[in-house]
Amino acid sequence: MNAASSILIVEDDKKTCEILSLYLKREGYETLIAHSGRSALDLAAQHMPVFAILDLMLPDLDGWEICRRFREGFGFPILILSALGTTPERIRGFAVGADDYVVKPFSPKELVARVNAIMRRVKPEPMRENTFSHGDLVLDAYRQQVTLRGREIALTPSEYRLLKALIAVPGRIASRPELLRSLYPAGGVVVDRVIDVHIGCLRQKIEADAAKPRYILTARGIGYRFADNAGTKIAADLE
Repeated sequence: MNAASSILIVEDDKKTCEILSLYLKREGYETLIAHSGRSALDLAAQHMPVFAILDLMLPDLDGWEICRRFREGFGFPILILSALGTTPERIRGFAVGADDYVVKPFSPKELVARVNAIMRRVKPEPMRENTFSHGDLVLDAYRQQVTLRGREIALTPSEYRLLKALIAVPGRIASRPELLRSLYPAGGVVVDRVIDVHIGCLRQKIEADAAKPRYILTARGIGYRFADNAGTKIAADLE
């Protein structure tokens, strides 16, 4: 098993697992298969995959709970693949930590393209991409690490990309559509409220009082901006 490229498929339908595994292996990935939530948690702990594709309707623990546990215990991206496709369900998926959400029936080629797009975004960044500081908050783009008062903050890949997009240009308002493109450059059907969900979660982690944010400020009716006072850019601009 190549742990550096293994993708965990959590799906109780064996035919779907076979199809996903076939298409992913064509792209050079190894696959791990779990038909239940508990086996998914065991495989994740044992093999430390680089990605998870997660169904929501599982025979034991439901996918919502598995997604939460993945996000709490592991750093890999999560793509939810489910027949549950209403807007509230999709928003709930992002709220519990998913990086993307695909509704069944689905195109295996498109799903693999989404996996590749997310994997490209979470690869370690070159040394020349740098570190930004604002007060006690520091984003190290080379290590993909965020610290607050010297303590590392565990962010989801989506939260990290949003923070990076905002902190790179303090004071500049970024619209919701612009932030959506930062998260999903390959496109896809998503709703603006996804950004609000991620920003809400991000504020809970970095703000002393999420109701009175110091770092990520709301531009009403437009989007968000990073506070432009007291910030210090340590190195060259992020790309």
